[in-house]
Amino acid sequence: MLILGIETSCDDTSAAVLRKDIVLSNVLSSQDDIHSKYGGVVPELASRQHLQAINPIVESALQQAGVQLSDIDLIAATQGPGLIGSLLVGFSYSKALSHVSKIPFVGVDHMAGHILSIHLNENKPQFPYIALIASGGTSSIYLAKSFTEFSCLGRTRDDAAGEAFDKVAKLLGLPYPGGPHVSKIATEGNPAQIKFPRAWLEADSLDFSFSGLKTAVLNFVNTCKAQNKPVNIPDICASFEAAVVEVLVTKTIKAAKLHNISTITIGGGVSANTSLRTQLKQCCLDKGIDFFCPQITFCTDNAAMIALAGYHEYRKNGGTGLEQDVYSRSHLG
Repeated sequence: MLILGIETSCDDTSAAVLRKDIVLSNVLSSQDDIHSKYGGVVPELASRQHLQAINPIVESALQQAGVQLSDIDLIAATQGPGLIGSLLVGFSYSKALSHVSKIPFVGVDHMAGHILSIHLNENKPQFPYIALIASGGTSSIYLAKSFTEFSCLGRTRDDAAGEAFDKVAKLLGLPYPGGPHVSKIATEGNPAQIKFPRAWLEADSLDFSFSGLKTAVLNFVNTCKAQNKPVNIPDICASFEAAVVEVLVTKTIKAAKLHNISTITIGGGVSANTSLRTQLKQCCLDKGIDFFCPQITFCTDNAAMIALAGYHEYRKNGGTGLEQDVYSRSHLG
């Protein structure tokens, strides 16, 4: 089966063609240059850019895969969560394409794509596994029981990890998108220099909270300026990153222990963070847990993971009605 995947949940326009779980093409158009001057994604600009990019991106994906639209057996598109305006572009385009071409269509939950992105690797985990999904829009822990059965064990109560990275970068005057810049500069700093707080929440909670950490960084910077002390950006970045990674790693390991699961995977844009990948891998090794992380290409938003999730959703539950609409919050429990 050939699947055409389309992803427009935020500010990247992506299309991919898969033969089951084999990636034939995965094309992406980034909007970083457009949004960088504003220090974050402007929803209206993102929607307009998706409108301009989506048709050329889909055509490019088909061309790179060496197929034509008539060869496609299934169209899969992100239905949510995400920015409503952005989602509507890809979802409506996919429904229209399905209607005129008579190709079956399925809407995909973006979180399912990230949870299953590890199966785009050659080395794949067995079910069940714990999946840490960390990005600009979410920080969540899922128990993946099969290709279509997921239980949310914990989620962010305020700022997501990636959102906190971007906000800290902005207050430090670093370029957008800020996460990669914070991580790069962190390699030059001392992660133990500043004792930023860790929000562990209730004793049995697997939820996350990073808004207090973000505020702590802001207060530290303001205090330095008020006292005419130098603002050591490398130390701030390293100490901030250490606080985020410690909480993500500790709670993910805790989830595996609580549910007696011996495999952990990661996904989402923050899963490309070197410190997170390194520390979680080492922690899993120490505790006898199998660890899998996707290729960097499949960490961030991409249509290949949407096509894969759509393939399995369609096999189990069939297609999505053309009357269906997009949604801003994940439907996964």
